[in-house]
Amino acid sequence: MLHPVGPLPAVVYWRRRLLVLGCAVGVLGGGGWLGVAAATGSPDEDTVLSTAGDAPAPALDQIVPSLAAVQLPTAPPTAGPVEEPVAEQPQDDPPAEPAQLDGGPCSNDMIGVEVRPTPASSPVGSKPTFDLVVTNVSPVSCVRSLDKGLQEIVMVNAAGMRVWGSNDCFPEETTDARTLQPGESVVFPVVWGGLSSTPGCTAERVPPPPGDYALRGRLDTATSPDATFTLT
Repeated sequence: MLHPVGPLPAVVYWRRRLLVLGCAVGVLGGGGWLGVAAATGSPDEDTVLSTAGDAPAPALDQIVPSLAAVQLPTAPPTAGPVEEPVAEQPQDDPPAEPAQLDGGPCSNDMIGVEVRPTPASSPVGSKPTFDLVVTNVSPVSCVRSLDKGLQEIVMVNAAGMRVWGSNDCFPEETTDARTLQPGESVVFPVVWGGLSSTPGCTAERVPPPPGDYALRGRLDTATSPDATFTLT
């Protein structure tokens, strides 16, 4: 075995043996190295993992910017609803008073009615005169019916009770339409008999006792203020 035998020179056979031996040693050495590497792990990999493990993790604020530094777009201020000016409602003017026509009818506000006792004081049982006065107080002439049936004078006592009326016992009916000039007065005298009366003249008539009384006159719906009359 140590002395090769063959047709070739001995050097050739020794070279072949060295080549085979080198291959065998290489195979054995490579297999051993792979086994050791598999058992212990790769030193490069350990180095990479160790380096990666020792490096500090980046802070969250380096990755995500601070919310305070982020300017969010703000919506433009919305104007509130514009209130349109409310137009003032025209106020209704009070109804105009009808014009006072010259020669037209006398309304109640165009005449004045008054009672004047003559005298203002009389003894019980006497027969004083009470004047019913109608005056045109307007600036124009006007026409008014002055019929007797529209005229009346009433006497009331201090308690407001009716004592006498000019139309109770002797009513009169006339037709008397007159044109009254501005400021003109018409006087209708009424003589009182000195006795009490009731409408229709059905109650007993007696002299009222002494005291103060009020006289109220009217011409249709136009009335007078009270006039004081005293019985003594």
